[in-house]
Amino acid sequence: MTPTATPEEIEHKHTAKRSAALVSVLAALVITALKILTGVLTGSLGMLSEGAHSSIDLVASAITFFSIRVSDRPADESHNYGHGKIESLAAFVETVLMLGSCVWILTEAIRRIFFHERFSLTFSIWPFAVLLLSITVDFTRSRNLHRVAQQYNSEALEADAIHFSTDIWSSLAVLFGLATTFLGARMNIPALELADPIAAIVVSGIILRVTWKLARRTIDTLTDATPSETRAQTSDLVRELAAIDGVLSVDRVRTRRSGPSYFADVTLGMPRNLTFQRSEQITMAATAAVQRHLPGADVVVHSIPTASVAESVHDRIRAVAARSNLVIHDVSVQEYDGTLHVEQHLEVDERMSLRDAHALATQLESEMRREIPAIASVLTHIESEPATIERPASLERDRQLEVRLRRAASSFPEILDIHEVMVSRMHERIQVSCHCTLPDDLPMAEVHAVITALENAFKLDAPEVSRLLIHPEPATDNRR
Repeated sequence: MTPTATPEEIEHKHTAKRSAALVSVLAALVITALKILTGVLTGSLGMLSEGAHSSIDLVASAITFFSIRVSDRPADESHNYGHGKIESLAAFVETVLMLGSCVWILTEAIRRIFFHERFSLTFSIWPFAVLLLSITVDFTRSRNLHRVAQQYNSEALEADAIHFSTDIWSSLAVLFGLATTFLGARMNIPALELADPIAAIVVSGIILRVTWKLARRTIDTLTDATPSETRAQTSDLVRELAAIDGVLSVDRVRTRRSGPSYFADVTLGMPRNLTFQRSEQITMAATAAVQRHLPGADVVVHSIPTASVAESVHDRIRAVAARSNLVIHDVSVQEYDGTLHVEQHLEVDERMSLRDAHALATQLESEMRREIPAIASVLTHIESEPATIERPASLERDRQLEVRLRRAASSFPEILDIHEVMVSRMHERIQVSCHCTLPDDLPMAEVHAVITALENAFKLDAPEVSRLLIHPEPATDNRR
């Protein structure tokens, strides 16, 4: 997982975003006032359209500034996923304003071209100076906004950066239109006088193009569409998730964006016999994989217990028991004439009645047959497990039992050592436990055979012992 940001880092992030947005508002205010004033004084529709465009920029910058102040608030009881979508809502309002400016500019341009309702332009150096200043300011603030937006993943600032970068081209179009119009008036070429409204149409086309791109992105975010920056990486992400050891299938990957934050829901098929610890390890690996593609994403991983192809019959039997929260051991499976016959030991609470224990075993056997149709019969040995903590009796009094156990073990050449012998008594029952050291390379089948033989030999010598528990250990490590 990505480390949690400190309060100082969070405050620095918020301050940087607000500063960039505030500078953009001030720049838009100055440029808008200069363009409108110059357009009115010169009668240039191109300059007035640029003034209208810049006024939209001003409103958009103000909306962005206030939306960032709100979107930076942490999640609360009313907004569990935070306030990030305020930025998207602000961007949507901006698209509506930009579309309105397009309609007005196109209407005015058509009236001047086809109905000859055009102002007489007054030649002045000021429109050129204002436009050059506007280009310089737009270039500077676009770079600044883009840098901050990329650094802090702000959708609103990125929208403003794209918007202002297109202002450079619209300003150049108006600059060309004014120069051509003034040239036509001086050279008495009426056709060139249409360059000003034509330049206004070019500006409206640029605004419309930016509006369309911004609208698509904003609507996608508001409707929880898969972020465009992750669509191309989805297949790579799925492959990376599927490559995690323990993942059997990647059933679903869903991502969405809310302001600067990403949210991801991943559903993975995992072996049903996994331990909780191993399942958590796989979940953490999957979370890290998603965050490599979406830094800082809030990831939720759902696991689906799945029967793997590598499961043995014993694994499937134990999975059925685990699903019912039951403990079984000493599972034996034999095959006769193409059918399976199972023997198993089922542990139940010692306080459970025979009727309830038998019903539990019957239900377990039925589920095993449904899970594994090849099973023809199931024989369940029901064993009671103590429900209370047993208090060990005096080891001094039972020392003879330890001596008899070691004597029984001495007849097995495979047994290297017997240690940590413990005798406990409860309700007149005697239980003995011990650790048994065996060769490292002894196969488990032989280990089980030796341990079983030792149990039988000891119980013949000490019939008063009701249970013998043996923990086998390799010779290289017998301290567990």
